[in-house]
Amino acid sequence: MASNSSVMFDLPPLPTYTLVRREPVLPPIPDSILALILPIVAYWTLSMFYHFIDVNDYFPQYRLHTPVELLKRNKVTRWEVVRDVVLQQIVQTIAGMALSYFDEEEFTGKDEYNVAVWARRIRIAQKVLPRILALFGFDALGIAKNVSRHGYTVLGGAIAGGSYPGLTQSIMLDGVKATAPAFAGWEMATANFIYWYFIPTLQFAWAIGVLDTWQYFLHRAMHLNRWLYVTFHSRHHRLYVPYAFGALYNHPVEGFLLDTAGTGVGFLTSMMTNRQAMWYFTFSTIKTVDDHCGYAFPWDPLQHLTSNNAAYHDVHHQSWGIKNNFSQPFFIFWDRIMGTQWTGDVKLRYERGREAAQKKADMEADETSRTPSNLSSGESMTVSTADSADSNARSRLRRKTASLSPHVDTLKGAKHGVRSVFQA
Repeated sequence: MASNSSVMFDLPPLPTYTLVRREPVLPPIPDSILALILPIVAYWTLSMFYHFIDVNDYFPQYRLHTPVELLKRNKVTRWEVVRDVVLQQIVQTIAGMALSYFDEEEFTGKDEYNVAVWARRIRIAQKVLPRILALFGFDALGIAKNVSRHGYTVLGGAIAGGSYPGLTQSIMLDGVKATAPAFAGWEMATANFIYWYFIPTLQFAWAIGVLDTWQYFLHRAMHLNRWLYVTFHSRHHRLYVPYAFGALYNHPVEGFLLDTAGTGVGFLTSMMTNRQAMWYFTFSTIKTVDDHCGYAFPWDPLQHLTSNNAAYHDVHHQSWGIKNNFSQPFFIFWDRIMGTQWTGDVKLRYERGREAAQKKADMEADETSRTPSNLSSGESMTVSTADSADSNARSRLRRKTASLSPHVDTLKGAKHGVRSVFQA
């Protein structure tokens, strides 16, 4: 077919596209619903992993608290924790489903077109380069010709303002073959990077920033306003010794405002797709669980990714650190900016908490094991045996307590985001 050389193109043409309804990841579950299910699955899977470690007493050297502290210092039963967490997850699922009702249907087939749009923007941006060079007294066209003569034609074309006369393509225009400019390889590679990686990263970073900001100021208000604290937030602080599946143990109103609304605002303002939301919601949930796990593992990447980790947030759950370390779940920049980051020493405070819990347990055990005066000799022997068993149990708890002492030193310093006033 004849070539139509009379048609002039200033920029490479954009490809055509056909929109096709996006198929769900797991048919027949819509992606918007799957984005609500995955965080719940992740929450209980990771929580049960940590619970398994707890009940089997694995890795005691990495505990932030002893088992006896968990039993004696917390003011809420595990059943109450599970009940409130399930209630919050039901509320957030209902809220998410209501929000997804207003979502626009997602389509595929436009990715190639969108990449080409970014490539065209890169081509347009190059047109400014000769003017910038002229401001500094450089002849862009002369430099471009000299560079091209040495074999760097693509670089020369970029310096000349995106002029690539040797890059052409044949297209069909109204049934006639025509010659049009084409994109350079580096332009397409850069456009692909921007579209597939850079923009999603910016969206994720924005959503995280919004969530951290939302939770910091609302969380701080929950502490500074007595009515908010007594009415709502004090429930979460019944857990002086946090554990994994207590991460979302909140008053239902607080759970909705702090977690459900916070992540929702981050998702909506970042304009993520539902598939991006799966990663965002699930990762935020995993981070929250990890921050309440009660362990400072040296091999846990989530505890070293940022200074906000289990050790950092655990300080906030202690009576002496309750007005500090409000940041959650990702970064601590608001604590640093607002001056609410804990800067004191923590070793002695943790030791006092362990000793007080152990003393309380010993006193309760002693009261239980006392032998009444009217017991028979056989009953006295039974009680004596019980005393011996109880003494052994207390000894085991003391050994677990002692095994933590060397590790508490590592709670100071930048490693866990807890600074010491005694550090240089």
